Amino acid sequence: MQSSVIGYPRIGAHRELKFASEKYFRGEISASELRATASELRKLHWTTQRDKGVDYIPSGDFSFYDSTLDVAALLNVIPARYRELKVQDPIDVYFAMARGTQGVQGDVKALAMKKWFNTNYHYIVPELEDTTEIRVVDDSFFDGYRQAKELGIETKPTIIGPFTFLQQCRVVGTRAKESYEAELIAAYKAIVARAAELGVQWLQLEEPSLVRDLTEADRKRLVAFYDALASVKGATKLLIQTYFGDVRDCYEDLVALKVDGIGLDFVEGRQTLELVRNHKFPQDKVLFAGVVNGKNIWRNNYAKTLELLTELRTLAANLVVGTSCSLLHSPYSLQYETKLEETAKARLAFAQEKLGELHELSVLIEDANYQQNAAYIANGVANALQTHNDPAVQARVAAIKDADYTRLPAFEERMAIQRDAFKLPLLPTTTIGSFPQTAQVKSTRSAFRKGQISKEEYETFVKEQIAGCVRLQEELGLDVLVHGEFERNDMVEYFGENLAGFLFTVNGWVQSYGTRCVKPPIVFGDVSRPNAMTVKWSVYTQSLTSKPVKGMLTGPVTILNWSFPREDVSLKEQALQLALAIQDEVLDLEKNGIRVVQIDEAALREKLPLRRSDWESEYLVWAIPAFRLTHSKTKPETQIHTHMCYSEFTDIIPWIDAMDADVITFEASRSQLQILDSLKENNFKTQVGPGVYDIHSPRVPSVEEIEATLQKELEKVEQKKLWVNPDCGLKTRDVPETVASLSNLVEAAKRTRAKLQ
Repeated sequence: MQSSVIGYPRIGAHRELKFASEKYFRGEISASELRATASELRKLHWTTQRDKGVDYIPSGDFSFYDSTLDVAALLNVIPARYRELKVQDPIDVYFAMARGTQGVQGDVKALAMKKWFNTNYHYIVPELEDTTEIRVVDDSFFDGYRQAKELGIETKPTIIGPFTFLQQCRVVGTRAKESYEAELIAAYKAIVARAAELGVQWLQLEEPSLVRDLTEADRKRLVAFYDALASVKGATKLLIQTYFGDVRDCYEDLVALKVDGIGLDFVEGRQTLELVRNHKFPQDKVLFAGVVNGKNIWRNNYAKTLELLTELRTLAANLVVGTSCSLLHSPYSLQYETKLEETAKARLAFAQEKLGELHELSVLIEDANYQQNAAYIANGVANALQTHNDPAVQARVAAIKDADYTRLPAFEERMAIQRDAFKLPLLPTTTIGSFPQTAQVKSTRSAFRKGQISKEEYETFVKEQIAGCVRLQEELGLDVLVHGEFERNDMVEYFGENLAGFLFTVNGWVQSYGTRCVKPPIVFGDVSRPNAMTVKWSVYTQSLTSKPVKGMLTGPVTILNWSFPREDVSLKEQALQLALAIQDEVLDLEKNGIRVVQIDEAALREKLPLRRSDWESEYLVWAIPAFRLTHSKTKPETQIHTHMCYSEFTDIIPWIDAMDADVITFEASRSQLQILDSLKENNFKTQVGPGVYDIHSPRVPSVEEIEATLQKELEKVEQKKLWVNPDCGLKTRDVPETVASLSNLVEAAKRTRAKLQ
């Protein structure tokens, strides 16, 4: 049986693309040198897949920043403000859309950024203006195909399909989104026709939007798009690749299309197998069966997968074994993990190991006696290894009562108590938590981890950084302070390191967006908190100032969503274990005099089911209570904050309000404050801080710009409930731009406050 990979990690096994891109941003290398790095990475990734026996190897899955942004640039979906920039290389326009820019090139903010379906990957949201002319501007999409061909490797070029691309776009003018369809079809027809000219054997069109709820109009649009593409494909075969769920709303339309292959997800697609069982799969099409999980890192269970593939062979005449989604969401390889125990590594499979799994499955399915095959037996032994269970933790979760999820007194009474206790000014100012992680901070932390400096030396350094951070915040005039998080490598990994039940990698990096990479911990057993995690640093910080200092924690749902979770225990069970551990920390902070505690739930929406009908029954029913459990036992005088970033929150505002926090800060600046209307429409009770400037861009907002933002916010939010803050943590920013931005933020708040009093 042949095998297929939807996409492969692109940052480099040692984050080569990240470091090269950042050098380019700093002006240390040229655009041609950056492109040379990209070329070498693509070559390595193709040869790795070829050597592992993959038959359908993708090209076009590489990106300097984001694949959706790549398609926007390819199709001329570039807003006018970016076209007007004075740049030396076209790639600078591309990066300006992704990051914003400020200086001699011009001054523009970045495009909005949202989560890619139910992952921690972020995509750049293309903007369709009234003057947008969708057309293919160059032949760059096929550069990878040609490069691979020169290496003797036939690849399947992959691109986000027209249906999904249009769904992901944001209309900013007066034209209806449907008015762009004819241009979009013409552009994709040009791409397909060019593939035929080049002799491309298979062209992969990624359509994950098909796993969402679809209307009748959506289904008609899908059919129209692909009828048009089929008319120009020539000898090139078209593969519609779906992932992240099942296609229950359009399965019959999909299998009737004039395409040659259909990729279906049998991992997250709950109804995928039933759809294939109950509706005959066309014998003239190839079924690309996504059976190797592209998002989690547990070894595939060959017994279950081979049973599935055996059945699928009776349902589809042409079958290819593949990944459930792109391997972009997995770390590179276990070969770089020198500190994991062998028994733990035996349970795991990163991207490169998943290639090996695909090959072994493609061989085993052809073996009538595969149960006696050494590879099958070894896989069974690995899957039989147990994770670590803790009966005490399980008993504590079982003992949770309904009353344990409710905090008393109710919100309005707490708000009055806290207003009297804190006596904060109108429009209080704060930050989200982290301050710039300078090269000195990173190198000192690295030296401590490597044993090059003592614990005492390291803690002295951290205290100096905290003291400097407090002085800076007081000089700037912020009202509620933070300690800067200089001791933390990552908002999830730090807590995982201090909790029982987690494993950690040395090089398990995964791209989150652009050059931002994360190293998710692995939930390897029942979770508990052996010792206090943040109390020492929070208490020290509070001792330096009379202003309130926020104790900074990461919430249970975010820790879970930004880790690789267990597959042998429900997500609900894991979330409640984490919630109890965080509750212990919250109460310890409160006991030690910390009066403000922020419990970040940046990833709350991330694992929300892609179909609305599944929201309450499968996710929110436990995710919201898990957060409430973390703070339900606190005193009314203790102010509970939370933070959420880079996702579409407008449709779950009532549930966010039900988290019963005292203050919620949102990412809002990149999305042009779209959340404000939803807050007003839903009579949002919680105090709120919609971010007034974008910290993922290097540009510094002016005082007047922030003032204008605050005026817009005050039109939709009661002044007594409005907070002023950036839209996320500041760890990725440089010190000078951070100081300038926060200075302008405080000044804008003062000016606005003066107008209100």
